[in-house]
Amino acid sequence: MSSKSDQNKKKQFLHGQKYVWQIPYFDTEKVCDISGKYNFSFPIAQVLFSRGFIDNNEIDSFLFTSFERDVSHPSLLKDAQKAVDRILKAIENKESILVCGDYDVDGVTSTAMMMLCLLPLGAKINFFLPHRERDGYGLSEKIVKRAAKNKYSVIITVDNGITSFEAAKMAKDSKIDLIITDHHKPHSTLPEACAIVNPNQKECVYPCKILAGVGVAFKVLSLLYEDIGRQLPPKVYELLMLGTIADVVPLLDENRYWVRHGLAHVNKNESEALRVLKSNSGLNKPQISSIDVAFNVAPQINALGRLKDARQGVQFLIGSDKKTVESVGTTLWELNQARKEVERSIINDVEQIILSKQIDVERENIIMAAHDNWPSGVIGLVASRLVESYGRPAFLFHLTKDGKAKGSCRSIEAFNIFMALQECEDILDRFGGHSHAAGLSLPKENLPILKERLEKMILEQLTPFDLQQKLKIDAQVLLPDVTKKIVSDLQLLEPFGCKNKQPVFYIKDVVLVAPPKLLKGLHVRCKVFADGVTRSLIFFNRPDIFDALLSVADGPFSVAAYVRENFWNAQQLIELQGVDIAFNDGEKDDNNN
Repeated sequence: MSSKSDQNKKKQFLHGQKYVWQIPYFDTEKVCDISGKYNFSFPIAQVLFSRGFIDNNEIDSFLFTSFERDVSHPSLLKDAQKAVDRILKAIENKESILVCGDYDVDGVTSTAMMMLCLLPLGAKINFFLPHRERDGYGLSEKIVKRAAKNKYSVIITVDNGITSFEAAKMAKDSKIDLIITDHHKPHSTLPEACAIVNPNQKECVYPCKILAGVGVAFKVLSLLYEDIGRQLPPKVYELLMLGTIADVVPLLDENRYWVRHGLAHVNKNESEALRVLKSNSGLNKPQISSIDVAFNVAPQINALGRLKDARQGVQFLIGSDKKTVESVGTTLWELNQARKEVERSIINDVEQIILSKQIDVERENIIMAAHDNWPSGVIGLVASRLVESYGRPAFLFHLTKDGKAKGSCRSIEAFNIFMALQECEDILDRFGGHSHAAGLSLPKENLPILKERLEKMILEQLTPFDLQQKLKIDAQVLLPDVTKKIVSDLQLLEPFGCKNKQPVFYIKDVVLVAPPKLLKGLHVRCKVFADGVTRSLIFFNRPDIFDALLSVADGPFSVAAYVRENFWNAQQLIELQGVDIAFNDGEKDDNNN
C-alpha cells in the first residue's frame, strides 16, 4: 500500500531486554478519523494505521471479508480442470486412486479432505502418508513402485510432489497418471505429470499465491463438486482452517476468508475430533481463535507425523465414532507430551554447543548443528525456537547411517532461505520449502561447505542491523484503555497469524505493585500499575525477565505486550501477555541504526 511509505518516515527504535522495538509514526488526526468512523478504541485505530490500512476501502476490505471479492474461481488454477476430469474418469471406470500426503498437519488435513470428498462419490481410493524416518518427505520412487505393484492407475499428491522428479518419471514409465497438488516453490523445471496444480508455477494465473497445500486440494475438490452439481461436505471447512493455520501461510486475502469461515463453522458445529483436542489442551473458552489452533490444537495432530504413524491422524480427523476418536485423542496427547520432551532435550544439546563456543553466536551468523540421535521429526520445531532465541537462521540435521544429513531450517525475515539453498544446489541431494522454512538433504561431509557458503551470503546481503532481533510495535496503549472494549475490537482484526500477527502494544512508565514471581523456572508473573490502574502481566518462557524486574525495584519501565482474555474459574479476565521490557525510553531515529 502506498500509505506505508509515509509511516516509515519517522519510525523510531527502542532497545529492550531482548528486542529492538520498532515504534511506528502515527498521524493523530488520521487515527482519530479511523477511531471515529469505525467506533474503534484509539489503540486499535493505531494498529490499523501502523499496518497501512488508512483508506476506508482498504479498511473495509480487511475488516469485512466476502466470498465474492476474496475468493477466486478454482478454474483459474492451471491444470485444475485437467485434474478434475482425470479424477472423475477414474471414479467412473472404477480405477484405483492413491492419495500421497505428508506427515505434517497440512499434509494430514489435505489427505483427510481428499478421502472425505471422494469416498462418497464411489471412488476406489486409498491413501499413503510417508513415515518420516523410513520413507522421507513426499512422493518417492519406493511409493510409486508399491502403487504400480498394487495396480493403482492414478496417484494424487497433496502438499508435496513439485520436486519429485524421479518418482514422477517412474510413474510415467509405470503408466500411472500422476496429479500433483502442491504449494511449495517449484524449481526451474517441473516433474512430468498428468496435471500439476500449484499457484506458484510460472504459467498459473490464479491471483492468490499463498494457499497452503490443503488450500490447493480444496480448490481442486471445489471445482470437482461444482462440475457434478453437489455441495462439499461441511467438514472440509474445518480441515481447510486447521491445515491453513498450522502451515503458517499468510492469513491474508483468500486464506483470511476461509480461516474466518472455518472458525465460525467449528465454533457453531464442534466436531468430535476438535472437542477432544480442546479438552486435551485445557481450552475451556466458548470460542476458539486462530491462536488457539496454532498453539494448542495443531501441535497435537503434528505429533503423530513427527513421532509415529500419521495414518491415525486422518482417521481421527474424519472419524465419527466417539470412542475411537477419544482413544486416538489420548494417543495424540501422549505423543505431543513426548514431543515436547524430545524438543527440550535437543534445545539443551544445542545450547550446550553454543555455551562451549563450538558455535560462536557472537561471531557466526548461522546456527548449524547435527546429531545422529536427534529425530528428524522434531528438529524443525527446535530450529524455529533457536531463531526466536538468537535471531539467526538455524539449520539442524539428523545424521543417518548411510552418511546423509537430513535437515530442517528456519530463517529470519531478512534472509530468503529458499533462494539461498538454490545457490547451493550443487552440494545438496534435494531441498524444498519457502522463504523462511525449508527441508534439505545432503552428504554429511558437505555440511562445512554449506555453512561456509551461507555465512558468506549473509555477510554480502545483510547489515548488522538486519541480524538484530526486531519487535514491531503496533500501537501505544495506556493501562486504563486495556478493557473489554479493546478485546472486542481486536476480534475484528482476527484471525491472527503469519502476515497478520497479534498486535503488540507499547505501555510506557509502569511500576511493579509487588515483586515478580518465577513459575516453574520459566515463566514470570507480576502486576503493574500506571495511571490509576493495575493489570496482571505474564511472560512465557522468559526467565531472564525475572532478574531484570528484580533489579528495577520500584522504578518505572516500559512493556511490550499482547492484550488477551484469560478464562479462569468461569471468569473472564483481561490481562497482558508480555513480550519484552525496556528501561530506557531514549528513542532513536531509524537513521541512527
